[in-house]
Amino acid sequence: MDMKTRRAPADRVIPLVGWIVAIGVPVVFLAIFFLLPTGTLVGRGFVGSDGALDLSGFADVLTRPRTWRIIWQTIWMSTVATILSVAISLPAAWILYRTSFPLRGVMRGIVAVPFVLPSVVVGVAFRSIFVEGGPLGSLQLDGTHWAIIVGMVFFNYSVGVRTLGNMWVRLDPRAEEAAAALGARPVRVFFTVTLPRLMPALASAAAVIFLFCATSFGLVLILGGTRTQTVETEIYFLTTGLLDLRSASVLSIVQLVVIALALWMGSVARRAGATSQTMRTDLEPRPITRADFPALIATAVPVAALLIAPLAYLVWRSLHRSGEFTFANYTALFDANATKFLQDAVIVSTWRSIEIAAVAMVTAVTVGVLVSVVVTRRPRTKFGKRALSALDALFMLPLGVSAVTVGFGFLIALDKPPIDLRDSFFLIPMAQAMVAIPLVVRVVTPVLASIDPRQREVATVLGAGPARALATVEGPYVLRSLTIGAAFAFSMSLGEFGATSFLARPGTQTLPVAIYRLISEPGATEQGMALAASVLLAFLAGSVMAVVEALADRRSVRSAAPSFPGKGSRTPLERKSR
Repeated sequence: MDMKTRRAPADRVIPLVGWIVAIGVPVVFLAIFFLLPTGTLVGRGFVGSDGALDLSGFADVLTRPRTWRIIWQTIWMSTVATILSVAISLPAAWILYRTSFPLRGVMRGIVAVPFVLPSVVVGVAFRSIFVEGGPLGSLQLDGTHWAIIVGMVFFNYSVGVRTLGNMWVRLDPRAEEAAAALGARPVRVFFTVTLPRLMPALASAAAVIFLFCATSFGLVLILGGTRTQTVETEIYFLTTGLLDLRSASVLSIVQLVVIALALWMGSVARRAGATSQTMRTDLEPRPITRADFPALIATAVPVAALLIAPLAYLVWRSLHRSGEFTFANYTALFDANATKFLQDAVIVSTWRSIEIAAVAMVTAVTVGVLVSVVVTRRPRTKFGKRALSALDALFMLPLGVSAVTVGFGFLIALDKPPIDLRDSFFLIPMAQAMVAIPLVVRVVTPVLASIDPRQREVATVLGAGPARALATVEGPYVLRSLTIGAAFAFSMSLGEFGATSFLARPGTQTLPVAIYRLISEPGATEQGMALAASVLLAFLAGSVMAVVEALADRRSVRSAAPSFPGKGSRTPLERKSR
């Protein structure tokens, strides 16, 4: 009895310490690597050099005609790219999620590729097409708004297809069948029945795509050059070219407002379009019919022309220099003296990118999992529920903030004691991790939230502590999503350019930064090396996702295999209960 009495406080203290760590580590990380840099950046716009409140910076920046021209360019290009992305995603979402046909899996895999490609790779690929001498060089699109818009659509096509398809595949088809039975033609059924039911997904897709378009820093920098500017590239120019940190801070605040308004409008549209409707998870794709051929063609043409052709041409160009077939562009990646514009060989920058991405991935997964575990608990009090909702919203803030803003904030906030990371290896990985954490949380949280809490209660009754219950009950469920989240974090960090462009130094350049410096030079050697390095970066990012998806699918098949009564068929929990 005395032993039980002595053991009871420890049984209460250990879980309490665990929850303090689970909550405290992410909050401290967010405070240091997001709230402090972003708050410092915002403060630069409101405070003068003497430390007093001074709003003259806003008046100075917002009265410049160039500022409003750049803001308008950012908004209208993002809007047009969003409309085009959503429009061409609709037929693909139907074909790839509601019908079945040979090579459907291959086509879905191709459509998913742009999501994991680094922005500099896409920029280099399309620039090789639009530049003079390229297949579409006669159109004179190099450096224009429309070249950038095409690149934006390439990036966000997969976002639209996946967002719309994931909802479309769960819509109960009986409403459409009833309308057709009453004599409505297919086009009328789509516009009067299907499209209104898809409005929540349309609004979500549009909001996210607009956010991605408005923050396409690397894409605009490479495809737009000096002729086309957006808010992000202007921030970069003011910071690195003119050293005008005050004006850059004001523009960063303007960008935050624009992004917040876009996300708010998307949320309003999503709520306005949300209706009570039957959702199903047992729907099987039906065989494709002749009536689906227009949608199939509307899917195949963008996939071939918009996705496959640019990447194929990038590979082909990387194997040529001065019109001749050669591997010189690839061998030059190993030569530190191949060009005077880089201090290290490109392969050194590649290995540095892998190291940084690995650290960023581990950090993002650790913090992201802690956040997911905490926000998926089910407290009984209103205060507890509100606190977890606030924590969840707090860690979604980086999703609505540009990577350029994060990098700029690091540059001006973490440069003096007690937190001076200017010469630290961890400066870039922490910035990349901050960008990747919301993605990990969004991947892991839905899986944890879907687990029946009674399973944890059974484990607790059988004597398992909170940590053991978490590992044995929830661990197997979350393993696949955690693996995918880690792969996304690694791929995103590997190709991250926005924040890294502010933080990389000549001796610490990453592969995306090296590619940008090479593609900015006119020499045939530099251009060829940029193409080869882009292929290398695309291969690394795509391979990680392909391997992880294959392993995850293999695990899911094994876990779905039927089990039969007999020895070894019971779970460890069941065996212990017996």
